[in-house]
Amino acid sequence: MMNKETMLSEHFSLAELCKTNTRIENVPSEAQVENLRRVCRWLERLRRRWNDLYGDGDDPIIINSGFRSSEVNKAVGGVPTSNHLTGCAVDIRCIGMEQALRYAAILLDISDLSREDYDELLIEQRRSVVWIHFAVRPSGNRRRTSLTPLL
Repeated sequence: MMNKETMLSEHFSLAELCKTNTRIENVPSEAQVENLRRVCRWLERLRRRWNDLYGDGDDPIIINSGFRSSEVNKAVGGVPTSNHLTGCAVDIRCIGMEQALRYAAILLDISDLSREDYDELLIEQRRSVVWIHFAVRPSGNRRRTSLTPLL
């Protein structure tokens, strides 16, 4: 049995990828945790590359949302087919559009260099808040990309 202290990778915990402000229980299954681990492998590469190029050496990648139970997904207005439901998606906090574009470029480079596909790489924005929705499925990745936020 995993607890919230369980580390999914060097820098990302299960608690961090399951946090919610809804007060609704949000506990993933073993299969959903494995999907979160897959996403975390990409996040670790993003973090390392970001810090090599632009960061202060140890800048964190901050996750706004990761796994969502169906109840949490409904409460936050997520779509019924969201990759968050399976633990395959995260929303990455960005400090403005420039950082979002740099994160996106790094994730595209990771995909090209590793020859691994992602399912979704979307820059999203609500008012002045910008984030990247990034998803990786175990198979059937569509490489759906949108670097133009829907306002």
